[in-house]
Amino acid sequence: MIRRIFNYKKVPYAEIRAFSVHLLTASGSFLAFLGVVAAAEHRFVDMFWWLGLALLVDGIDGPIARKVRVKEVLPNWSGDTLDNIIDYVTYVLLPAFALYQSGMIGEPWSFVAAGAIVVSSAVYYADMGMKTDEYFFSGFPVVWNMVVFTLFVVDASATAALVLVSVSVILTFLPINFLHPVRVKRLRPLNLAVCLIWCALGGYSLLLHFETPAWVVYGVVLSGIYLYCIGGVLQLFPSLGK
Repeated sequence: MIRRIFNYKKVPYAEIRAFSVHLLTASGSFLAFLGVVAAAEHRFVDMFWWLGLALLVDGIDGPIARKVRVKEVLPNWSGDTLDNIIDYVTYVLLPAFALYQSGMIGEPWSFVAAGAIVVSSAVYYADMGMKTDEYFFSGFPVVWNMVVFTLFVVDASATAALVLVSVSVILTFLPINFLHPVRVKRLRPLNLAVCLIWCALGGYSLLLHFETPAWVVYGVVLSGIYLYCIGGVLQLFPSLGK
């Protein structure tokens, strides 16, 4: 098995180190599985903690992979493909399942909404032009983990949840820019600050088991609206932030 992976009689240290990064990425699938188990048992707070750990892995594996030159050391193993698989599970499938399990939108609309999420997102992942030259996402970047999490934090009504899901599904297929808070250079310090505020408030809401005070709800909503809309604003005003 080791020879098949590395194609060497003697496995060099660089190959072991590089493959370990792939294993780190793949661990996100197990964290997602734990999230599925939690969601199936209606333990949504636990589910979002597992999802948060999976996203932490997703955030650190890329820089580590570049540091140890995974693509050069193991050219026959696609980290990009592995990353897309994990991303689809954690960004799309698990949040859609949580939305369905919660019955937030009522029946049968929770089922319909979850179905629309998984199908539209699968099509989006097939788009080779999902990134612009400035590293914006073209179309809503299927970050359903953030959308569904926000719905839980604010305890959204069925109507509000259905509207937000429907609009996001439609925007998936429209050439409207959405922010990548790390890679987009324009307004990067502000974008990162707002993203960190959203994450901190979201984490605090989880600690409170979604018994969220109004000021946290307002903070999550306002920072979420900024992150949702700023890409389109920068698209309308190309000189802004340069």
